[in-house]
Amino acid sequence: MQHFKTLSSYLDYLELPRPEHPMLSVFNSKGDGYLPCPRESSPPITNDCYTISFKKYVEGDLNYGRTKYDFTNGALIFIAPRQVLQWDNSVVFERKGFSINFHEDFLKGTELALQIKKYGFFSYSVNEALHLSPKEEKQIESIVENIEIEYQNNQDVFSREIIISQLSTLFKYANRFYERQFFNRKEITNDLLEQFNQYLTEHFESGQLQEKGIPSIEQIADKMSVSQRYLSDTLKKETGKTTTEHLHLRLIDEAKNVLLKPNKNISEVAYELGFEYPQYFSRLFKKKEGISPKEFREKYKMN
Repeated sequence: MQHFKTLSSYLDYLELPRPEHPMLSVFNSKGDGYLPCPRESSPPITNDCYTISFKKYVEGDLNYGRTKYDFTNGALIFIAPRQVLQWDNSVVFERKGFSINFHEDFLKGTELALQIKKYGFFSYSVNEALHLSPKEEKQIESIVENIEIEYQNNQDVFSREIIISQLSTLFKYANRFYERQFFNRKEITNDLLEQFNQYLTEHFESGQLQEKGIPSIEQIADKMSVSQRYLSDTLKKETGKTTTEHLHLRLIDEAKNVLLKPNKNISEVAYELGFEYPQYFSRLFKKKEGISPKEFREKYKMN
């Protein structure tokens, strides 16, 4: 897989002009000019840059990790350093849009360098790009125009501070829009929760708990074709519980059934549920139920 360490080498790969700044580039097209995107299919690539981009694709696919971006409407996309990108099927897109690319070192030593890692939209599955209303588009475009003006005309000691301030504002708006998008996603959340529970049911009933152990959140998310963080954030937003909490609840429910079966000691129950060490099972059970597995069995044992 090809990796680009500098912004210039990445833009060279995209066959775009060299940036005005060695660690920052701004492309803002009103219908002509450049937008960074290969014209043909490409092998997977990675780079050390952040990308914030707004585009409307007509055809073709932009693969991001294991999924694809949904460009049915204009979408604001966020790509973090070292995430895998691949263009397929000769991408065609509208010329209007913008793209801001900056090397991760551009933020070094700033508060935004820490804050940017907390924004979930840099790690979500691609089909969860932010879809903007016309009013939201105008708000973002206004900020991008300010960044573009500073980028093109004022390369002085204040430029970096001003641009980083504008980027911070852009991310705050994006975070607001992201929250709004969540409010409109109860159907998707319910579908995710259903898929999640279905996966666990199949894993439990097929005997894979004992054979392969408790599935990791990464394995579950990968099976569902979403990122770990997106899955957890979505479930947390609508159910109040993270993926890990939902997994633990299912394990405890399963444990209650197994504990009431005769002729199984606590260690055997723990191993059957995929726990490598019985004490981990006992600790989790007591944390969730307030009593130990042994106490639960004595309280509810079958006559």
